[in-house]
Amino acid sequence: MGQGWRPALLGLALGGCAWDAPQSTLVAYSDFARAILDLYALIMWAVVAIAAVVSFGLLFVLVRYRDRPGQSLPEQIRGHTLLEVSWTIAPALILLVIAIPTIQVIFRTQGTASPQALEVDVRGYQWWWAFRYPSLGVVTANELHLPAGRQVSLKLEGPDVIHSFWVPRLGGKRDVVPGRVNRITLTPEVGGEYLGQCAEFCGASHAFMGMRVFVDEPAAFERWVAAQKAPAPEPPEAAVEGRDIYVKSACVGCHSIRGVSAGVLGPDLTRFGARKTLAAAMFPNTADNLVAWLRDPPAVKPGAKMPNLGLTEAQARAVATYLLSLK
Repeated sequence: MGQGWRPALLGLALGGCAWDAPQSTLVAYSDFARAILDLYALIMWAVVAIAAVVSFGLLFVLVRYRDRPGQSLPEQIRGHTLLEVSWTIAPALILLVIAIPTIQVIFRTQGTASPQALEVDVRGYQWWWAFRYPSLGVVTANELHLPAGRQVSLKLEGPDVIHSFWVPRLGGKRDVVPGRVNRITLTPEVGGEYLGQCAEFCGASHAFMGMRVFVDEPAAFERWVAAQKAPAPEPPEAAVEGRDIYVKSACVGCHSIRGVSAGVLGPDLTRFGARKTLAAAMFPNTADNLVAWLRDPPAVKPGAKMPNLGLTEAQARAVATYLLSLK
């Protein structure tokens, strides 16, 4: 084997060291994420200091008391009050230094949101996310839009099994538990698109339970809200056949399209065509990916609750054309 594998291996290793990767926790884009990152930094430096002291002490003992020819056994000390008191008090002080800011961060990140905060109800299902904005009358799925610079209160609920809401660059994960309401309060600071993921094993497609969070400038967020609240557009002529198939199939019993159907078991599809991804962020929202999904969802996403409806290739493509027209 030649030597060319070494640079390739080095490049592969360095490729995993990106500082601001899509799901990195090392760069904060919200006040919540920054508070956690600062706490981690404090703990890291405390650990570094402990490691330095222990390593120096060990090195000193190894060098100072190493075995030498003709050297007698060093004096043996049994019990040293000052030393014993020191290594009891020192760890206690270190824990105190860590505990105080930790408690402060816990209370700060779980405190009551301000009256001006935007409230969003987050519900985790097997295996997708529903987002409801009670004050705005907007419901969407798998893609969460938030305004930059405004405090947001996320109300987390789980109607089936335990999930965990985690958007690494916006803040730490928090469990979504059936019968319990948890909250995350944060202020997104930098506009952009952030990847999120369920972080609690929840079944066959746990790994495919992703989401996208879009932090919009205030004006862009208002435009998004206005578009979401508008009635579903009339389909173009090319999409009419797909709408007719949709309303005559079992789709209407699970999915909601404002003015067309009112199902509540699956994601709201009123503005499906405007979304970037489908199947909880598994794939780009393209016609071919959507057709494959409509033909046989469980084959695409193991354990998917959406059944195989037996659509032909032509029927699936017609429904895909209709759904993609909902923008």
